[in-house]
Amino acid sequence: MITTGFSYIAILFLISGTIAALEGREKYRVFKIIPGIVILYFAIMLLSTFGLWTKTDSINSTYSAVKGNLLPSMIFLLLLKGDIRQIAALGPKMILAFVTASVSIGIGFVVTFLIMKSWLPDTAWMTFAALSGSWMGGTGNMVAVQGALSIPDSSMGYTLLMDSIDYAIWVMLLLAFVPLAPKFNAWTKSNTALIDEVSAKIEANAKNPDAKIDTASLTFLIGAGLAAAALAQYLAGFLPVSDFFSATTWTVLIVTVMGVIGAMTRLGGVAGSSELGNVLLYGIVALIASRANFAELTQAPLFIAAGFIILGIHGLIMVIAAKLFRLDLFSCGVASLANIGGVASAPILAAAYSRALIPIGVLMAMLGYIIGTGGGLLVGKILSSLL
Repeated sequence: MITTGFSYIAILFLISGTIAALEGREKYRVFKIIPGIVILYFAIMLLSTFGLWTKTDSINSTYSAVKGNLLPSMIFLLLLKGDIRQIAALGPKMILAFVTASVSIGIGFVVTFLIMKSWLPDTAWMTFAALSGSWMGGTGNMVAVQGALSIPDSSMGYTLLMDSIDYAIWVMLLLAFVPLAPKFNAWTKSNTALIDEVSAKIEANAKNPDAKIDTASLTFLIGAGLAAAALAQYLAGFLPVSDFFSATTWTVLIVTVMGVIGAMTRLGGVAGSSELGNVLLYGIVALIASRANFAELTQAPLFIAAGFIILGIHGLIMVIAAKLFRLDLFSCGVASLANIGGVASAPILAAAYSRALIPIGVLMAMLGYIIGTGGGLLVGKILSSLL
């Protein structure tokens, strides 16, 4: 049994690195079905259930210090590739599709919570809040919302379960709809002529496409990420706190703004920020999973059903909006997956239409990283007021 903080962190990062390495190999097809980060979560949770480590003072203090300081660094690094000037080049209809997707997901969470709250545990609003951060952005936003709202790690098991099962079915549906695009676009009377032009323009204006990751860039980014975290924590100390806006909440919001601003500077062109951000993301997810237990997932079917209701409401609103605003299936599908699946899957759906459209999928997913944390916090505030 592990009882020291250093051994605890060492084993978590070793398992994280092993799963990340296996995910990068083509022969392990399980990762094409289940994202590596989900496998990581449940693998760590299994070890926690079997009692591989115990919550000693050393482990508890290490957990708090590592997670509390690396979380804002991760947010900052992941946002450095989300230049809002490039995102604005997507055009009004694609931005409209993305905003509609985000708003409809938020509505889905609120309506589903009202329908099912009598059957769900009192902490269900926390599970929904964290998942809304993920489904409006990505896993990084999910852990940011969890940290900002001090959501117990035990509530995150349901979040990852819904994010895995419901998300996988949704991706398959969106990919299955690709051949129906001509009929859908004819029904909505959408104009798709500008999509290829926008994609070409974005690709031509890509920032530092030849930049390479090296020791200098990684060392600089580590320092920048840690400095951003320290500055955000310092500034948060001067801001008023309440039941909802804690010092951690302010830290997350401040570092998000810093990341958005940094992406518009030369800092955004430094190679390696996404890779480093993902390293921290894996480590933080492992930390969260290490405090969870399979015995706590007694109401999994209810939460999975709730996830499908959320997606159903989201899909219905997207179809109505497509008809009203003449949106094409590509824009609606990629906007949906840029929210729900993030940067890992939106480009895949874009490529299913045309490889030339991959940059649009990437940029829309980056927009999700920018708004996901704020969106998740807003949904959490609404849900907590409905108790």
